[in-house]
Amino acid sequence: PQEDPARWPHLRAAGAAEAADKLAAEAGAGRMRDVDLARIERAWQSVRSGRHPLDTFTRAVLSDGAAACLHPSGARDLTTRTARHDLRTGQVRLGKAADDQRNPYAYRGTGLALGPELLGTSFLAVGPSGSGKTGSVIRPLAEALCLGALAGRAAVVVVGAAGVGLGPAENYDVVIRIGHPDSEYDFDLYGGTSDPDEAATVLAEALVGDLADPHPGGDSRRSATVLAQLLGPYRAVHGRFPSVPELRALLDGAPGPFEELRKALDEAGDEPMLRELDARERQSGASGDPGSLLADRVALLDRPAFAGFFDTTGQTQPFSLRALDHPVRVRIDLPERGHADASRILARLVLAQFTASAAHREDRSLFACLILDDAARTITPEAVRGIQRLRSANAGTVLTLRTLDEVAPPLRTALLGAAGCRMALSGVTPWDGQQFAEVWGKEWIEARDVTDRQIVADEPLTKVSHFVRKVITGKAPTAQSVTVRQVERERWSASELAHAVPPGHAVLSLTTVRGEHAPPLLVDLRG
Repeated sequence: PQEDPARWPHLRAAGAAEAADKLAAEAGAGRMRDVDLARIERAWQSVRSGRHPLDTFTRAVLSDGAAACLHPSGARDLTTRTARHDLRTGQVRLGKAADDQRNPYAYRGTGLALGPELLGTSFLAVGPSGSGKTGSVIRPLAEALCLGALAGRAAVVVVGAAGVGLGPAENYDVVIRIGHPDSEYDFDLYGGTSDPDEAATVLAEALVGDLADPHPGGDSRRSATVLAQLLGPYRAVHGRFPSVPELRALLDGAPGPFEELRKALDEAGDEPMLRELDARERQSGASGDPGSLLADRVALLDRPAFAGFFDTTGQTQPFSLRALDHPVRVRIDLPERGHADASRILARLVLAQFTASAAHREDRSLFACLILDDAARTITPEAVRGIQRLRSANAGTVLTLRTLDEVAPPLRTALLGAAGCRMALSGVTPWDGQQFAEVWGKEWIEARDVTDRQIVADEPLTKVSHFVRKVITGKAPTAQSVTVRQVERERWSASELAHAVPPGHAVLSLTTVRGEHAPPLLVDLRG
């Protein structure tokens, strides 16, 4: 009895017997849910680590019981659940390993679940439309991370096209519908930073990262310099960054905004910013200047549909990904219909801001995750490097693609290498299958070769018996020869991935943040 988990023995051992009695009574009366248990355990870990005093925890439990230490939203559960969750381990069940001879015997028929220790290595799923990426993978993972946020364990940002089924709005604290006039929240174009160089780097990655060369000195770095030459002087004069129309005018080289900035900087005597502005004016219009390209890309965001978004004047409170220090649940709906290019820019912007914010958090005890449904044309060299840095920052990404052709050829191998968990769904093309076959490598197996050879007799009596046998059976007497040898073959070949994965199934390999890994398994996502 002294070790019964329902009596909270670890609280009693630490001197919180009254809180343990209260929680035991709540559990016995059926007033405690799985989210309550996970949330209170998380709060107790904060007490043990010294971040919160024991007295505060005890008072909260005695006052509120199972509802103690609530999430800021006040919610104790999601409105709906479509998957099976285990909040003790933080896992969500996606299916089961198929009872197939291509799976190692120990894994056949076992359940498959994913948790933060796996998502921390980042997750990549590739499959055509209708293969189950959103319904079988993205939505269960989004649910699990939203439950983790309610328990104070995680912060999640879910990005996808409007109406693709990422869960009801009630499951999220912040729902940003970019381009929708009824959206309650706005998005911070500059990621909440006050540093012009940092803002320019992230914004350049979003605007032209898909066009940059995969090596230092490409367009992305030059574009970041151009943007910094404008953002710094503008912020020095106005105390804020420019709005989208103002930034477009500056990049176009309109004389009015430049003269206003120069006059204000002259009056303030800000020589460093004057030098930045002079350098921009000298380079504007020169051969190879990326300013015109940046202006064209910013023009995609300077549309009437986005007139009420990306406000920098202080009239609204745009959401910033610097809020990942808190257990926040965010859903961002992209305007895919009619604004596909703008959606790709915004997707790259969210990915760049997430990798920058998650890697530089002060409190990394929360698991931060970005779920990007349809990452086509969002993978850049800097994005791959950012994903690789997330593993040590207690963060990860979940990305889906219809095909690897949506990623630039030099980045496909790097992306597969950066993701510790890789999934190839039913219906992938043979050339996509070849990429997965290479990254999953080969294994040694025992091959048995059986050959039949004709028996040649030397003795007369044996020759007669063989002749009679051939007359009766119509076949010459033969003997089997068995050869056993070790050979190396692909774990899953490109042809098998393209043609032997049944509908509703996928081949999945897993890696934990500690380096433990499982071989590629054929998984039934409907089980």
